[in-house]
Amino acid sequence: MSVKSWEVSNALWEIVEPLIPTPKRDKEKQYRRKVGGGRKPLEARKVFSAIVYVLRTGIQWKALPKDVFGSPSAIHRYFREWEQEGFFLELWKRGLSEYDDLEGIAWEWQSIDGSMNKAPLAKESSGPNPTDRGKKRNKAPYSCGRAWRPVVGRRDRSQPA
Repeated sequence: MSVKSWEVSNALWEIVEPLIPTPKRDKEKQYRRKVGGGRKPLEARKVFSAIVYVLRTGIQWKALPKDVFGSPSAIHRYFREWEQEGFFLELWKRGLSEYDDLEGIAWEWQSIDGSMNKAPLAKESSGPNPTDRGKKRNKAPYSCGRAWRPVVGRRDRSQPA
């Protein structure tokens, strides 16, 4: 039986499970509910499976199938908490380390190809912004407040045109 790309296999879960942060209660904070009150926490494997499903399929958090994974907002809350705890960074480091052991990563020649700077010569080569191409530039403002001037400066209404 093949595992789909968004499903968490038992082998992957054995690697992931020890890295999942445990929930902590702040000793300084006073809680309204007793320990164990409220809804039971979701299973960590189900939460991780839902996160992998979102990341692999690209669906929105609110579009998660509720009958399969549970509350989408709860899954997203776990995702944010785990991210703040450094879970995904640690998982990434472990994955890189394992890949380095299996295949080897040539660290010495790695480079980044890309730039997030403004191109200094882009304006000369591309011309004006497409939204501004039809606009007229450098016009002196009209002194009388209207964009056109009549042939006759002023006309008395009682006189024929």
